[in-house]
Amino acid sequence: MTGFRQPSLTRFYLLGFLLLLGFDTFAQVSFKLAANHAMPLAFGFPWMLRVFATPWTYAAIVGYIGAFFTWMTLLRHAPIGPAFAASHLEVVSLLAISVLFFDERLSLLQVLGSASIVAGIVCLARSEATAHAAAPSA
Repeated sequence: MTGFRQPSLTRFYLLGFLLLLGFDTFAQVSFKLAANHAMPLAFGFPWMLRVFATPWTYAAIVGYIGAFFTWMTLLRHAPIGPAFAASHLEVVSLLAISVLFFDERLSLLQVLGSASIVAGIVCLARSEATAHAAAPSA
């Protein structure tokens, strides 16, 4: 029975983290687009009207709500270390989207930071898998 349950949990984690990544990335990109549409930045009532007039503001809110519920579901089932680390993959996805769609340039430091995030997630996931495999089954 344990061998049957493991692939199911692995699939659950993978789909859950991909969904979380999608919601987080969608929310951040929506905020970027909302900010672009609300320019020029000038705190005041006209600026607030521009912020709340763009649908991207509401798309960002929807993205954050989706990310919140996905995160709460994952925390109920996933190991906290890899779960917390994987939640930071949005930084990497946002950098990629910024380069592809917003014509932003990456610095060497950003590339190294992204590689460090991915490496950290892989290390945590592997150590969690090793610890889980070494634990006595009940």
